[in-house]
Amino acid sequence: MKKLINLSAIALFAFSALAHAEQLNVMTSGGFTAAYKILGPKFAAATGNTLDTQLGPSMGKAPEAIPNRLARGEHADVVIMVGYALDDLIKQGKVDPASRVELADSRIGLVVREGAPKPDISSVESLKKTLLDAKSVAYSDSASGVYIEKELFNKLGVEDQLKPKAKMIPKVPVGSVVATGDYQLGFQQVSELLPVPGVTFVGKIPESVQSVTRFAAGIPVGAQHPKEAKALLDYLAAPAAQADVQATGLDSVKR
Repeated sequence: MKKLINLSAIALFAFSALAHAEQLNVMTSGGFTAAYKILGPKFAAATGNTLDTQLGPSMGKAPEAIPNRLARGEHADVVIMVGYALDDLIKQGKVDPASRVELADSRIGLVVREGAPKPDISSVESLKKTLLDAKSVAYSDSASGVYIEKELFNKLGVEDQLKPKAKMIPKVPVGSVVATGDYQLGFQQVSELLPVPGVTFVGKIPESVQSVTRFAAGIPVGAQHPKEAKALLDYLAAPAAQADVQATGLDSVKR
C-alpha cells in the first residue's frame, strides 16, 4: 500500500510539472552553443519545459544577430551572448539587469584542414611566423574575429601583410571553410571550432595575446516566462553543469 502511495505521489508530481510546463524561446550566440546543446535537453527533461532555440551572433550587421532580432521585435525569454554585448542590451533597457548571469569564458583557438600539418603557435613568435607563412586566414564575424582583425594582427606587427589574405567569415563556422580547403588557417573561439568535422584542432593562441570572451545570459524585458527563464539560467550556471561546459572547450567562471 505504501509503495502504491509513493508511486501515486510521483505520478502526481510529474503530471503537475507537465501541466505547468512552458515553451521558452532562447537566443544563443556561437561560443556557448555547444554547451547549451548538451545542457538544454537535460534542463528540458528535468523540468518538462521545451526550448525553442534561435542561433545568431552577439553583434554585427547580420539579420540573425541577437540585437537585430530583438530590434525587429522577435520574442525571447532568454538571451545567451558575449557579456559586453549583453551589457549593451541592458543599457538600452531591453534586458533586465537583475537577471544577468555569467556563464563561461571562451578563448580563441586555431584549426587546419584534417590531414594538414599542424603549425606551431606555442609562442608569440611562432604564431607570428605561422600567420606570415600562411596562404590564407579565416576568422569569425563575432567577438573573436573583431579582436583578431582590430587588435591581434596589430599586436603582432603583421597587419599589412595579412590584409590581402585574411578574411572575416560571416554566418557559418570558420572551421567549415577550412574543412573545404578554401582557407588554410581558421581562428575562432575553441568551443565553436571543436564540433566542426573535417578539421584538426591545433590549440589555443598564446595567453599573452589571447582574448578571453566572457559569455553571459539574461532575461529580456517583457519575457513571457521569466520564472522558467531564471530556472534555465540557474541550471546553466550551476556547479553540476561545469563538466559539460568544460568538455566543449570553455572555461568555467570562478564564483
